[in-house]
Amino acid sequence: MLDCLNRLLLAAEDLVETSDGALETVQEAAAALGGPERLANVGYLVASVLFILGIKGMTHPRTAVRGNMLGALGMLIAVVVTLIKSGAPQWVWISGMLAGTAGGLFLALKVQMTQMPQLVALFNGFGGIASVLVAGAEVLRLAATPEDEGTAGLFAGLTGLIGAVTFTGSLVAAGKLQELKQFKKPWSFGGQQLANAVMVGIGVLLCISMADGTAWEFFPIVLLSLVLGVLLTSPIGGADMPVVIALLNSYSGLAAAAAGFVINNNVLIIAGSLVGASGLILTSIMCKAMNRSLANVLFAKLEPAADGPSADEVYAGKIKATSPEELAMLLDGVQRVIIIPGYGLAVAQAQHTVRELANLLESRGVTVEYAIHPVAGRMPGHMNVLLAEADVPYDQLKEMDEINPTFSQCDVAIVIGANDVVNPVANTDPTSPIAGMPVLNVGDARTVVVVKRSLSPGFAGIPNPLFAADNCLMMFGDGKKAMVELVAALKEA
Repeated sequence: MLDCLNRLLLAAEDLVETSDGALETVQEAAAALGGPERLANVGYLVASVLFILGIKGMTHPRTAVRGNMLGALGMLIAVVVTLIKSGAPQWVWISGMLAGTAGGLFLALKVQMTQMPQLVALFNGFGGIASVLVAGAEVLRLAATPEDEGTAGLFAGLTGLIGAVTFTGSLVAAGKLQELKQFKKPWSFGGQQLANAVMVGIGVLLCISMADGTAWEFFPIVLLSLVLGVLLTSPIGGADMPVVIALLNSYSGLAAAAAGFVINNNVLIIAGSLVGASGLILTSIMCKAMNRSLANVLFAKLEPAADGPSADEVYAGKIKATSPEELAMLLDGVQRVIIIPGYGLAVAQAQHTVRELANLLESRGVTVEYAIHPVAGRMPGHMNVLLAEADVPYDQLKEMDEINPTFSQCDVAIVIGANDVVNPVANTDPTSPIAGMPVLNVGDARTVVVVKRSLSPGFAGIPNPLFAADNCLMMFGDGKKAMVELVAALKEA
């Protein structure tokens, strides 16, 4: 950590020493293009193209890193040309970049891969509050020069409404993902949905009134929306967090686009529109993967039916426990193994040990694949990210639609920390809270091994009949410890 900070300080010194020459070069380029305004437009065009290429690159694991770098480069170009166009003092934008670099470096070193969903939620919140601050500053400026207002007031109100909801909603989502005591359980009160609707209506009316050239409404809009963000997110359970994160991501983009209209910044409009549209598309995909509507996710509670079977009725006398040694013998001579990762794998940080297990099996001629459910974990692509960290080959990651028809040809399916996404009740019980949700058909495998700490239910709060199936064995314990012991038993065998 100290070494990285020292490098950052050295880079800062180099940046300050070379900034004068770099600034002169940029100013010469601006003059050649016809001034800072034209330079900014060219820079915004380049940045917009890089944003589009970046999003395209992140559609596949093989190109995701490159896509991320292209997007970051585009944002750097957009920030630099905006600062040059604004005529901000050199020390202001250099210090801002250094502060941002230091913050990014700290998060990169401090945040674990298991905490990535929480970090994504916080990033969404930061984006929302940043848009609110930009719009607020412009509202104060326009209040002093009302002749320049035009429609900026309406968009400023929309920015405050969407951005503030995104900020507090993302904080609540991050708290739920972190399983903080204050946010762990969904909570609501009688008539909350009606109260939310009234608050939204008041916020929209205040936004419309801002189009008439007044500015005082902005601050009530922000305060109202801060409360609304908490009320909208607090009743939603942890199982729906992947959808909520995608939706909040879209909100942050819409807030940025609205802020772009407020300050007449083209690249902010383009970037915000891209984020908003891609977030909505991802939200739609996640809802489809859960076979639930967005309204159902936002306003319905994922609770077990009152007349549903109890855990004792489902599990009594049917659970068959196994050990690493028995599983090692079971894996001797198999031809195909499918590993199903879940949030328990992420919590246990077992991805590297799972990769070691896969390598050991492959050295014996076993075909190993990974079945990826779209909503496994706490954010879209959570399992893909974890397995990529362990250098699992991309072609071994199989999406649900591709892998489900092949479970019947699988010798052993190893479930690590997954619960609701492998619960067959979704296909058999129309009264279940997860009824109709597409699940991984692991029960079709010849033998199923579930690695889990206990028989505790998933976020849906219902027992899983898979655990009591005739072809299922339970290996209780921490995911990483169980995999370490299994690898050791395989090597000894």
